[in-house]
Amino acid sequence: MASDTQIAKLLSHISACHSAVLPGARLKLWSGTHHFGYLKPDFAARLAAASPAITLRENNVFLAPEALPELNKLAHAAGLPLRAENFDVRETPGGPVLAVLDRGALPSFGVIGVGVHMNGLVRRADGWHLWIAKRAANKKLDPGKFDNLVAGGVAAGHTPFETIIKESEEEAALPAALAANARQVAQFTYNMERPEGLRRDVVYAYDLELPESFIPEPADGEVESFALWPLARVLAVASTTDDFKFNVNLVLIDLLIRFGMIKGAAADRLRAALEQ
Repeated sequence: MASDTQIAKLLSHISACHSAVLPGARLKLWSGTHHFGYLKPDFAARLAAASPAITLRENNVFLAPEALPELNKLAHAAGLPLRAENFDVRETPGGPVLAVLDRGALPSFGVIGVGVHMNGLVRRADGWHLWIAKRAANKKLDPGKFDNLVAGGVAAGHTPFETIIKESEEEAALPAALAANARQVAQFTYNMERPEGLRRDVVYAYDLELPESFIPEPADGEVESFALWPLARVLAVASTTDDFKFNVNLVLIDLLIRFGMIKGAAADRLRAALEQ
C-alpha cells in the first residue's frame, strides 16, 4: 500500500501538468471567429513585426484568415526552431482542422498538441509487469527520463490509433499485427508551463498485453533501452522520484489505480485529480 508521502508525490506530478493558468499573461490568438492559441506579448510583437497578417488589439492577436494556411512561414519568420513534423491545428480537442503547424512551434503558439502513450503489459506467474523505455540521452525534451513502451505525437492527418501502430514499429520494433490489439483506456488533457513554452496537450492512453516471448528493441534511436518492471517497482519509482517524463506519470497513475496497486481513498483522490 502506498504511503501518504507517496500519494502526495503522485498528486504533485498531476499538479505539475496543470501549472498553466490561461490566458494569464498571454494573449489569445484568433483567426476569424476561431480562438486556437495563446501568445506571450513579446512573441506576439515579433510576429506582428514579421507579418502584416498579424494585428494586435487589446489582449488579443488576430491572424488574417487568408494567412492561416501559412502558419509555418510565420513561425519560420519569427525564428522558431522547427522540427519538420506538422500537427493539426484545432480550436478544441477533436474539433475541425483549421491548419497545420510544425511541432516545434506548438508551445510558442499555445496550440493544442495531441499525443499517444501505450502501456506494454506482460502477465507473468509473479504478477503484472510493465515495459519501461529509457529515453535517449540526445532527446531534445527530457533526455534520459523513463517513458512508456511506446509514445509519440499525432502528426497531421493521422488518428491516435494510427499513430500507436506507427510508433510501435518505429520505437520498439513491435509488429503492427501485435500493436493492433492495443485498446484505449484513458484520455488526459492539461495546460502546462514548460521550458519550451505552453503545452496544451491531449494524451490518449492505451493498454497492450504482450506475450512473455516479445522483447522490444530500440529501432529509431529515440529510446536507449527497455526494461521489464513489476508494477510494484513502477509505483515505487513514480511515487518517490521525478525519473519519469512528466506526462508519463499521468498514464502510470491511471494504470496503477486500474490494476489495484492504489486503492480506496487514495485512489479516489488521484482519480479526481486526473479528471480535473
